[in-house]
Amino acid sequence: MKKPLILLVDDDASLRTLIALRLEANGFDVAAADSGEAALAMLAHARPDAVLTDIQMPGMDGMALFRAIHARDPALPVIVLTAHGTIPDAVAATQQGLFGYLTKPYDAPTLVDMLNRATRLAGAKPAGDIDAAWRADIVTASAAMERLLAEARLAAQSEAPLLILGESGTGKEVLARAVHRASPRRDYPFVAINCGAIPAELLESELFGHMRGAFTGAARDHAGLFLSAQGGTVFLDEIGDMPPPLQVKLLRVLQENEVRPVGSTEARPIDVRILSATHRNLEEAIAAGSFREDLYYRLNVVSLTLLPLRERREDIPLLARHFLRELAGKYRRALTGFAPEALEMMASADWPGNIRQLRNVLEQCCALATTPTIPASLVARALRDRPAEIRPLAEARAAFERDYLVTLLKLTRGQVSEVARLAGRNRTEVYRLLQRHQLNPGLFKTDGECPQ
Repeated sequence: MKKPLILLVDDDASLRTLIALRLEANGFDVAAADSGEAALAMLAHARPDAVLTDIQMPGMDGMALFRAIHARDPALPVIVLTAHGTIPDAVAATQQGLFGYLTKPYDAPTLVDMLNRATRLAGAKPAGDIDAAWRADIVTASAAMERLLAEARLAAQSEAPLLILGESGTGKEVLARAVHRASPRRDYPFVAINCGAIPAELLESELFGHMRGAFTGAARDHAGLFLSAQGGTVFLDEIGDMPPPLQVKLLRVLQENEVRPVGSTEARPIDVRILSATHRNLEEAIAAGSFREDLYYRLNVVSLTLLPLRERREDIPLLARHFLRELAGKYRRALTGFAPEALEMMASADWPGNIRQLRNVLEQCCALATTPTIPASLVARALRDRPAEIRPLAEARAAFERDYLVTLLKLTRGQVSEVARLAGRNRTEVYRLLQRHQLNPGLFKTDGECPQ
């Protein structure tokens, strides 16, 4: 298997030899250069997976080398070894795309860890890790994220249900897919469903399947996601939005390891692992009576919490460059990087929509860019065009549904039969919707202002 290749640049021959020996002992291949000029000449012939350079060198110093590399190949990770006097320059350079820096005397394990992260971003497998493909879609240089991924790798080996927590847009499904790829079930299906994006009356059929003729429109048998994922993993996204009646049926599935399709009299055995995720606080939902406590403990055997992007700002430049490469191909644009002011603007933004919002902002920038470098003006425009808060689809749908019901209750003075007629639904369904949104028809029977 090909080892990650590191281009080591240092004018001190003895230090160059010592670092090369340590890196080779940790599973890297090393190409060495004694100057910045020599390093650029070597880069013209072959591309390493990362560059490790001293800062203080005669002629072209390490920072000048970084700028030259970044201008030609913005995706190539560069790490500098710096003395304390040049730390401010290194910190400033990280905002322009420098992968990272280490102070002298450096700590060998820290250097190896940083190079592993750098080469992973460059597409190489980390030294000593023969199975890094499981986390290939997760771009990070955050120590907190690395600790989370180490926990995820351990959790992947278990059959225990896993609950992934985190704000909308933090990448919960990406992490779930990574856990599946690292698990013994990796060769079987990974089936995902967003419990908040499917109408309640259809969700049971989507999960557990249905028989032909079970309801209007059921023209043929449908296996459902649990049976489709046999042997693999079922990912229940936004589990906090699952309707309470369906929570009871899901709990039974978890207890008995079998499903009964809608309209069937026979249960069918299943062999799947359950991963679930939510942006909601399920303990608050339990207290409010909208989520079952027994189901919560069934799902939350192991939990992982993804950090919001504002708490892992060191990942913003890495993610930005990652998305730039992806989107440049999509839009067939020769985009090479970002203006320093553009990176600074992204690094300081709040990102309420997290990684999803960052990608959307960059997609707008890539679509409108007229120069190879993304300017700060495009980033500012894209950020300004984004809503202050991105609401999840399920949350927006629930808000609309409640407002719609309130409007009908006002029009009908709380007459549920009239609400049902205007909505084109039966009374039982309307009562269920009113209960879900905690709306009391009696409060709308007066002429006064109704509570909202």
